Amino acid sequence: MQTRPSLLTNVYACAFTAYACFSMSDAFTKAIEGPLNVFEIGLFENLFAALVVLASRHENERWLDFWKMKRPWLVHFRAVCGVTTSVCAIYAFTTIPLVDAYSLLFLAPFFVTIMSVLVLHEYVGPWRWLAVILGFCGVLLAVKPGFQELHPGHVGAAIAGFATGTSIIIMRKLGSTAKKTSILGTLFAYLILLNAIGTAIWGFNPPSPRDLLFMALSGLCVGLGQLAFVTAARNGNANQIAPVAYSQLGWAMLFGILLFDEYPDLLAILGIVVIAGAGLLTVLRERARKIKSENPSGIR
Repeated sequence: MQTRPSLLTNVYACAFTAYACFSMSDAFTKAIEGPLNVFEIGLFENLFAALVVLASRHENERWLDFWKMKRPWLVHFRAVCGVTTSVCAIYAFTTIPLVDAYSLLFLAPFFVTIMSVLVLHEYVGPWRWLAVILGFCGVLLAVKPGFQELHPGHVGAAIAGFATGTSIIIMRKLGSTAKKTSILGTLFAYLILLNAIGTAIWGFNPPSPRDLLFMALSGLCVGLGQLAFVTAARNGNANQIAPVAYSQLGWAMLFGILLFDEYPDLLAILGIVVIAGAGLLTVLRERARKIKSENPSGIR
């Protein structure tokens, strides 16, 4: 029988996996060079992502019944948040520097922490607040956001960050009352339909084989990330998942070096260390607290 500490470990493992997959998807999107609009990129990527999701099996659930749900408004609202995140993030990654986009996307943990108190009425202890604040300070050190002219891409990244945080809260609100097939099926139905409409309106440009490959890889990463994210959100606390989002910056730095020749300076490296420390602090603190609550006498 699985213990609660081991379940907590699996929640963090799923969250880290999800954000690693999302970061890889962002890197592939950034590498696209053709004259493709954001809706066309989103259409191709989500078609490939849907292949991953459809290939997954869910016990006692059928994809043909994904539209049957107990709390439809929350499921549809989560899908709207997913579409908003996808379109705004793609626009940000293709119009502004990668570090600028992430500096605003990392507002999501703050939104999650605040909304978890106001909406979910969850208790947020001082250690978790400290981890979130340290993580954000690490982001500031890593990306060094300065005063600069505000572009539409920056606004898009900020909106994507808010939509991501809202999506985490909705998933926690749904808990286990919504089927995975309903959550993911509705999300990808929205993504594919709205991106197809946008592509029809703004025009279709045939992608090069290179861009098609990158969109396929990006979509596959999104599909795998969505599966891991839904699992983490349904089994974990919203504030447990939020600090893990900072791991994306480490992946972004790595991909920046490998793919875009963007080498971090000493302050950026220090920021990554602070971010990793904040995430580790949350993991160790939550694990110790759970173990203590299950074994107050210290006996296993």
